[in-house]
Amino acid sequence: CLARPGYSPEQDLLMAEMAGNTVGYVDMTLERCIGRVILDGWISPEHRRRGLAAKLLGGALPRARELGARVAHVNVMEGNEVAITALSKLGFQCVRRFLELRLGMAGVRWQDVDRVALGCRPLGRGEENKLTQIQNRCFAGSWGFNPNTVEEIRYRTDLSGCSSEDILLTCEGDKAIGYCWTEVISGREATGRKGRISMLGTDPDYRSKGVGKRVLMAGLARLSSKGACDVELTVDSENEAALALYRSLGFEVFSSSLWYEKVVG
Repeated sequence: CLARPGYSPEQDLLMAEMAGNTVGYVDMTLERCIGRVILDGWISPEHRRRGLAAKLLGGALPRARELGARVAHVNVMEGNEVAITALSKLGFQCVRRFLELRLGMAGVRWQDVDRVALGCRPLGRGEENKLTQIQNRCFAGSWGFNPNTVEEIRYRTDLSGCSSEDILLTCEGDKAIGYCWTEVISGREATGRKGRISMLGTDPDYRSKGVGKRVLMAGLARLSSKGACDVELTVDSENEAALALYRSLGFEVFSSSLWYEKVVG
């Protein structure tokens, strides 16, 4: 994470120390196109409930202003009362709810997957530009989406835990019209791995034509081939079309997270 494009850990990462030991941090990610800074942090369990989170967040807000951000956003799990209380005291307000969905692979009708997923293929070498274009088209105007650059996509696809074979495209001619970005995030094959759909998108000109279902099925098949027993994903609670697709395949809500916002500039 410290090497991601456009990021300076010396300026955008605040550490909390006690007796020479790091006990917490807050990390700032600028998304210049949409004018926000995302704040992400952690406090060592034995040092929680001592005001460190408020101090770290309070220290990050001046840097957010320096970066030219209009708002600061923080994502917390619903029910995390300690974090919610700290955010509220600093003037943050809840603005969005995202749902965590899960699908047990044992209930998937694989004959349907094989039929629907025909025509999907892995991302090819040197196709980062194609992936950048389709991703930005799919999510243009969506809440919280910051347009990606080819450099950012290339950085992410080059990470050790990522493979271009985990990113599935469906195309019309040479044009990508849908994609599904998958990853295996935990567990051993012998005991059951957990898969994740990181992003799923359909070109706006091709929606309501089964493209989203096609690439999602291809993504499930890819995760199954890597030993995933369960698949999880995150979706905006206000994205009714996406929710309908996921629920039609058996995904169920198991948790949710809240986005908090504070105007800083």
